[in-house]
Amino acid sequence: MVRRYNRLLVALHVGADTCTGILAFLLAYWVRFHSGLIVVTKGYPPFQQYLWVTPLVGALVPLAFHLHGLYRLRRGRSRIDDFFGVLVGSVLAVVLGVVSTLYVQTYYFPDPLKDRGVFEVSQLVWGLFLVLNVVLSLLTRLAVRDWLERRWRAGIGLKRVLVAGAGDLGRLVVDRILEHRELGLKVIGFVDDKAEAGGHLGYRGLPLLGTLGDAAEILQREKIDHLYVALPLEEHVKMLTLVENANREIVDIRVVPDLLQMISLRARLEDLDGLPIINIHDVPLRGLNAVLKRGMDIAMASASLVALAIPMAVLLLIIRVTSPGAALFRQERMGLDGKPFHVWKFRSMYDGAERESGPVWAVEDDPRCTPIGQFLRRSNMDELPQLWNVLCGDMSLVGPRPERPFFVDQFKQRIPQYMLRHKVRAGLTGWAQVNGWRGNTSIEKRIEYDLYYIENWSITLDLKIMWLTVVKGFFHKHAY
Repeated sequence: MVRRYNRLLVALHVGADTCTGILAFLLAYWVRFHSGLIVVTKGYPPFQQYLWVTPLVGALVPLAFHLHGLYRLRRGRSRIDDFFGVLVGSVLAVVLGVVSTLYVQTYYFPDPLKDRGVFEVSQLVWGLFLVLNVVLSLLTRLAVRDWLERRWRAGIGLKRVLVAGAGDLGRLVVDRILEHRELGLKVIGFVDDKAEAGGHLGYRGLPLLGTLGDAAEILQREKIDHLYVALPLEEHVKMLTLVENANREIVDIRVVPDLLQMISLRARLEDLDGLPIINIHDVPLRGLNAVLKRGMDIAMASASLVALAIPMAVLLLIIRVTSPGAALFRQERMGLDGKPFHVWKFRSMYDGAERESGPVWAVEDDPRCTPIGQFLRRSNMDELPQLWNVLCGDMSLVGPRPERPFFVDQFKQRIPQYMLRHKVRAGLTGWAQVNGWRGNTSIEKRIEYDLYYIENWSITLDLKIMWLTVVKGFFHKHAY
């Protein structure tokens, strides 16, 4: 029943995307040639000419969205994810549309039809189509999301969840699900071998339904849709048996690992003279991906330095006038592959603030900060000179925030996998920072988010982080 419901929802999205794609294309034609908003200098192409292209557009939009993975339904998908997914999918649709129309016109139409402009589309129409398709597709998705979330909050169409493991990790899963009713999930209870000992009463009113060995029977009896495996590290030997038993039922299985103990980066199979070797610390930022990311860093850092040149000069002057000492501050940090580099910042503390104390973690209302320095830290503007570090290649716009070697030596001793964050360039902003893990917050959670970013890197994720930094990254409560 659930899978049939998902297929119907995908079909709804495909149909809506086809219709919005055609509507956006026809609207783009009208705006370009008949709205009066844009001056027409080369005449008005007949509407029939563009009408011939609409079936192609109607097919390419859902194809592009499918290639970008927009039809892989995920209940935890945010509105920001939808925006960037629709944006990238629409860009891909435009690229496919331009290539397809040129190919068909070149190889399949005789010269008389080419002269009449059949299958010829204005570049400005494609540009307008891109904007309109993003807006219309996003609006339809938001409407569907709002309708679904209202149904889920009313208890309609919920997916039933069983959690394997009633310990801290399993309880954390339950907390997250109960905090987000809009996900449409309903926890039925736990299975855990502690049930054999008796006296264990589940959590937050949810019952302990049986042992791990009872899971298969409970999945069938309770009509479970999702099994969340949240076992502690010492019980992971039982996971294979549990998964094997669960695979006999039609149920989605999700493993919730203790990331700080178990996480490895994306594994890749290598060959050593015929001997297969698994590299468990491979990262997606290699080859062409690294070139694309570096190109984006250079372009955006250069543009930002030009645009912010005057405001930064004013800040330099204010800092220099309001307190003695240099306006710029240079500090050693650890970067790519564990190599040290010097990061540039606007000086926010009194000159020689750490001369006696040595490296000390920043605290709220830090007495070492100057009055203007407190504002710079709260607004994150003290980090602006690091655009130069980005341009020089020491840093990236997005990545794990660089740490001082003094603190790195401490953290790597007590936090598993800490040094894996140095597999990529340090960043001006990062996935941990936009999710609130910055300043005097949990180092463990920060590392968890950093490693997620490294493993799941994409241009889309970088753009999402930059957007979130602009929307909610300034004047953060932990920025001091």
